[in-house]
Amino acid sequence: MNSDSKQSPLQHAPWLDIARKEIGQKEVVGQEDNLRILAYHATTTLKATDDETPWCSSFVNWCLKEAGIKGTDSAAAKSWVRWGVPSGPVPGAITVICSSKATDRSFSTSGAHVGFLVKETATHFRLLGGNQSNSVKESSFPKKSWTLLGRRWPVNC
Repeated sequence: MNSDSKQSPLQHAPWLDIARKEIGQKEVVGQEDNLRILAYHATTTLKATDDETPWCSSFVNWCLKEAGIKGTDSAAAKSWVRWGVPSGPVPGAITVICSSKATDRSFSTSGAHVGFLVKETATHFRLLGGNQSNSVKESSFPKKSWTLLGRRWPVNC
């Protein structure tokens, strides 16, 4: 654990349990939209009305709200970089990563993505998040392609 981390490695992240229950939610192909993803969007000021709008930050906001914690209210992944307090690489840390590769920009126009850290190794970030291959799932992001912008933890948790 990093010295800048404010939380105990034994602390529980209830938002991670909430996120796990959402695994399998995915975008609907065609004109229809997944109402659950629209509910994620409703927790942001953008309040997007389709499931094609990038929704990783909406998902993080929704999970935290369900846990009784105020998020950023923003649909932008980078909005999490200064939210809360710095965190070490512990399960549940809100993790913001960025890719400069055009092939990885399907998450957002900025190339940034946010999700909940499941595990971090020397070579990969394993995140549970929304809008990962158009669904809620765990995915591995190689550090050779993705740069860490920040890991954050809710204040007073």
